[in-house]
Amino acid sequence: MSTAIYTHPDCQRHEMGDWHPESPARLQAIADQLINSHIADLLEHRSAPLAQLSDIERNHSRNAIAIVRDNVPAVGEYYPIDGDTSLNRYSWQAALRAAGAAVAATDAVIDREIQNAFCAIRPPGHHARPGEPMGFCLFNNIAIAAKHALDVRGLGRVAVVDFDVHHGNGTEEALLDEPRALMVSFFQHPFYPYTELRPDTPNRVNVPVPRHTKGEGVRQLVMERWLPALHAFKPEMIFISAGFDAHREDDIGGMGLVEADYAWLTEQVMAVAREHAQGRIVSCLEGGYNLSALGRSVVAHVKALAEI
Repeated sequence: MSTAIYTHPDCQRHEMGDWHPESPARLQAIADQLINSHIADLLEHRSAPLAQLSDIERNHSRNAIAIVRDNVPAVGEYYPIDGDTSLNRYSWQAALRAAGAAVAATDAVIDREIQNAFCAIRPPGHHARPGEPMGFCLFNNIAIAAKHALDVRGLGRVAVVDFDVHHGNGTEEALLDEPRALMVSFFQHPFYPYTELRPDTPNRVNVPVPRHTKGEGVRQLVMERWLPALHAFKPEMIFISAGFDAHREDDIGGMGLVEADYAWLTEQVMAVAREHAQGRIVSCLEGGYNLSALGRSVVAHVKALAEI
């Protein structure tokens, strides 16, 4: 079976100003690097559908949805949600495409149409809380997909792996009291979004790391903290919040990962998925703001997913 790439032009129409690092150019950089690496033709390319409102409501309150749906501004204008998150005329449509990609990929993987998928989508999602958007994120694509797998498709256990440089506070909050979901992550600390550090539990292993942590340190924590938790939990499907802003060339963060580290991380998740989850993985783009590093890192990630 194949690896699929889900995306849609609507995801490039959402933008928050020329100054903003979470820009449409991110998806173009990924597309360009997939072509330049000569792997684009080896992947299955799928168009992201619009999410249904019921998909969004599975994770977000009516107020959180209304903040996005009811404040779409006129063409050329912006509606500020917080200091670094705003809406333009196309943000609602883009947010539905992003969540729709995650849900559609989940269905396709469960239905064995494809082995796994990478969703090249924006806006990103892992900061979006059940009750409000925040931190560049409107809806939490990964949490929506995970809850779809549990509540609609009937899986018994799912895991979320988050390797963005920032803590996926929205995902943690969404899954905090969900015994059917395990979340494992690392994140630079102290750093945005400055959320409360919670101790490990059977369904949460979120590891803060200091600035300047490099690949060796991340690999060690994965071996010592993530993998034992994942194997003990035995997930039936794995979702990846794939942020690439822990790359050493990304000025948003202060960590020191390189492409080989993202390939290695993906290979470790693949091994867990093969053992417990029939190989089922859906990965969704989160951060990554140095365009060259982002594109190269996504290629490393997708190559590992596709075993190229």
